[in-house]
Amino acid sequence: MLEGLIVKALSGYYYVKPLRDNQLISGEDQAVQCRARGIFKKRGISPLVGDRVMYSLTENGEGTVDEILPRSSELIRPPVANVDLAVLLFSVKEPDLNLLLLDKFLVHIEHAGLDAVIVLTKQDLTDASDESAEKVKRMYEEIGYEVMITSSLQGIGVQQVKDRLAGEISVFSGQSGVGKSTLLNALMPGLALETSEISLRLGRGRHTTRHVELIELDNGGYVADTPGFSQLDFLELGVEELSSCFREFAPHAAECKFRGCSHLHEPGCRVIQAVEDGTIQAGRYEHYVEFFTEMKDKKRRY
Repeated sequence: MLEGLIVKALSGYYYVKPLRDNQLISGEDQAVQCRARGIFKKRGISPLVGDRVMYSLTENGEGTVDEILPRSSELIRPPVANVDLAVLLFSVKEPDLNLLLLDKFLVHIEHAGLDAVIVLTKQDLTDASDESAEKVKRMYEEIGYEVMITSSLQGIGVQQVKDRLAGEISVFSGQSGVGKSTLLNALMPGLALETSEISLRLGRGRHTTRHVELIELDNGGYVADTPGFSQLDFLELGVEELSSCFREFAPHAAECKFRGCSHLHEPGCRVIQAVEDGTIQAGRYEHYVEFFTEMKDKKRRY
């Protein structure tokens, strides 16, 4: 059997690129079109894009996925395995920066246990006096996130992003219309992704949430070309887990008077105290309260 990486899943086929000495083979090796063995279906398991697998070649030049190797991570939306890094793309302008949505993405990323990089796009649309991107950068860096400001059109920050993606499997997610395809084209000239999110290489029109593909960079990195978390809800997250997804709460939550403190109204809550002291940003706390309420409402409905 051979070892490979699933780089695309489409219509029941898995496209596997070969690995040699546990390293991805860049360049000209074509992906082998494979079917998965029936035993996976019986076990209720599906191969995912990003899976390292053992596969065998069949007589017709195609292949069969025989074994899925252990995963380091698994995302449900988008369905992709072994992701190292989540790149959250949010534009400074057109559309305007939506911090509520950014924080919702960060909750999901924290819950998935992934590293996150926040990439602020379209800096070219702001004038010299506009410091909103720098302000957001400082705000999230204080919490402990990595933040990059970019302009694909002017080449600002593009190399910095590319260097960060080297040798890793990354997933791009964020607001629609933020310039994801423009940035991917800037990272890999000749990629031929239309900026309307249509992939000319695939010739299959607009992406659907079922179609995920890994785009290969020339520095050993792979980017999951996917709509990302197209619909964010909290069905996979327990309400008691929410506060742990706000990383700045942790040192204060440990000192709350009551175990299992919701950080909403309990006396002796150190998180609320930290918000009042300005140690925790009020806007982030307001988003926490909003998410908590949303999750409670959903729980009642289901």
